[in-house]
Amino acid sequence: METKKRINITNHPLVSIITPLYNAEKFIAETISSIQKQSYSNWEHIIVDDASQDNSVSIAENFASKDPRIHIIKQTNNTGPASCRNHATKVAKGTYIAFIDSDDLWDTQKLKEQLQFMMSNKCLVSYTSYLQIDEEGQTLNKRITALPYLSYRKQHRNNYIGNLTGMYNTKVLGKIFAPNIRKRQDWAVWLEAIKRSKKPALGIQEDLAYYRVRKGSMSSNKINLVKYNFHFYKNHLGHSLGASLFYLLRFLFEYFLIRPRQIKRL
Repeated sequence: METKKRINITNHPLVSIITPLYNAEKFIAETISSIQKQSYSNWEHIIVDDASQDNSVSIAENFASKDPRIHIIKQTNNTGPASCRNHATKVAKGTYIAFIDSDDLWDTQKLKEQLQFMMSNKCLVSYTSYLQIDEEGQTLNKRITALPYLSYRKQHRNNYIGNLTGMYNTKVLGKIFAPNIRKRQDWAVWLEAIKRSKKPALGIQEDLAYYRVRKGSMSSNKINLVKYNFHFYKNHLGHSLGASLFYLLRFLFEYFLIRPRQIKRL
């Protein structure tokens, strides 16, 4: 159960915030600004540009020129978000690692609340509830609530951690690198984090992030749902054909009948 105890973050641990960037000139300024507005200030923001073809990197570099906490890494070839996150993870210096994509936003209290929660509860992996917004930043009146406890077994059935809300302790768990697969990289990272922690991830009930739903995004395309998840179980986790089919059916049951309970209409 989430504790109500509040503590002072006396040692002010560094948080490494990782953002893959690709052709997001419409959103990246707002994303970076939401990081700069955090009430907790000891962070580094590592942005890895994946050979953008618009003005994304110029916008990010303008922020970096005025804020030494922001670091820009430019890749000459487009390698995908998993590669970008891994590149940033390698150079990250933080005690904690968190993620935010180049079109999402954080509440101003996100880092402070999450760090206090993790330190109070001796938690190694945490995540939060979040709200969905559209491309213009308007609410979609949909809230994704975090499960208070998330075991490895439960996470194996479905990805319950919104990547823009997750945080893990690198000093205890080590750095976790995403597999270079087209989809479900974040699922793999959080599944591994829970496995290494040997205890459930803990969910914060407060809405501390805003996930932007974009038209035509891979997240909104359900056609490939079966294919990507089957490959995740078989090729990434290494299950047999029979086991992968079983886990896929279990995933679909969880996805359509159980997970919707975590989605609240406002």
